[in-house]
Amino acid sequence: MGTIPYDSDGITNQFDMIWQVLKVPIIIPALKLLVIMCLVMSIMLFIERVYMGFVIVFVKLLARKASKRYKWEPMKDDIELGNSSYPMVLVQIPMYNEKEVYQLSIGAACGLSWPSDRIIIQVLDDSTDAGIKSLVEIECQRWASKGINIKYEIRDNRNGYKAGALKEGMKHSYVKHCDYVAIFDADFQPEPDFLWRTIPFLLHNPQIALVQARWKFVNADECLMTRMQEMSLDYHFTVEQEVGSSTYAFFGFNGTAGVWRISALNEAGGWKDRTTVEDMDLAVRASLKGWKFVYISDLKVKNELPSTFKAYRYQQHRWSCGPANLFKKMAMEIVRNKKVSMWKKFYVIYSFFFVRKIVAHIVTFLFYCVVLPATVLVPEVEVPKWGSVYIPSTITLLNAVGTPRSLHLLIFWVLFENVISLHRTKATFIGLLEAGRVNEWVVTEKLGDALKIKSTAKAPKKPSFRIGER
Repeated sequence: MGTIPYDSDGITNQFDMIWQVLKVPIIIPALKLLVIMCLVMSIMLFIERVYMGFVIVFVKLLARKASKRYKWEPMKDDIELGNSSYPMVLVQIPMYNEKEVYQLSIGAACGLSWPSDRIIIQVLDDSTDAGIKSLVEIECQRWASKGINIKYEIRDNRNGYKAGALKEGMKHSYVKHCDYVAIFDADFQPEPDFLWRTIPFLLHNPQIALVQARWKFVNADECLMTRMQEMSLDYHFTVEQEVGSSTYAFFGFNGTAGVWRISALNEAGGWKDRTTVEDMDLAVRASLKGWKFVYISDLKVKNELPSTFKAYRYQQHRWSCGPANLFKKMAMEIVRNKKVSMWKKFYVIYSFFFVRKIVAHIVTFLFYCVVLPATVLVPEVEVPKWGSVYIPSTITLLNAVGTPRSLHLLIFWVLFENVISLHRTKATFIGLLEAGRVNEWVVTEKLGDALKIKSTAKAPKKPSFRIGER
């Protein structure tokens, strides 16, 4: 039996005919509509970025530091009251199978400078690996033998993940005597003076609920991917957090490296596990109660960036899906709120949520990765130069102000952001539609001591781009 000849020219002609039939009535109108939508979203993002740029210049020129906007005085000893004049501070360290970093975080927390009888270190261990669990418990016992007031707390399930652990930790009887709670993820290492620099804001300003510090990345130079992450996060801390703190006394709690007033936390309803951004959820609810937040840009806490693409992708899914899902759940609650001003509600709904958490992800993927390439195939659809060149260039340059040392890497940052935009956009729609992976929580892989060993074992070299597991 003979074989049927493969006619590639015939198939190509068929596709060409179908293309020509669909092009004018369907493809061109649809693409023009998408161009208009993307240009509108680009303008929204552009205005938001330029607005924040003007605010940050204003803040820097007038040197409007947090210590000038709010009362801040160093803590002083009281001869009559002794240590009882100092507020009681709880330090929570939630962790899950953190073999590489548990010693770093526990050691840093136990090294915090504060009267020893006025601080409690609480290690919330949700580890499922019995070996790691044992190591963490032994480490806590070691510090306890040195006179540190440290509590090792476990539970028989992981319900609610991090939010569940923090919520459970607040139920212990000794927490009732605490005034403030400092929270550090397992890879965070605060400096000894962290509490001396943050607590006075809460002590002297009863309207403040949260004091947030900045992150400092110990492995930013490990590879090109960590440099790209540093650029994005430095903009977040240098601009977004500073602008929110300076204008509306509101920003999203970063989930770590911050100190909460426990009464404010309780008034806001405590920790909730309805989304994967329990920190942002708490911050929005506290803000709607009228509480104010302060961001201290010059107080930095060391931590680690994901150094594999797999770990980074899981992290970005959580950071993109969670805010979108929270926006869906809280939008009407924000609108109906009576305690905050109309302008603050507009800022939270439009700027904080809609533009930064939804529009930014969608326009990056849809416009730059889909629509613009498609217009090359359909020359009948034109994109104005201001939309395809000037606005993207301005947004990119404004983003670079957070990390001046990486200006020469801008082109790589643009490519990297476009690649990850697919995952962020997908996660955003999962959050908005509450699809299958909406509550997926994968703990970000950390290397800790292994990272130190590796960095000392090799000679310094230029960042190299590495994707995948090591």
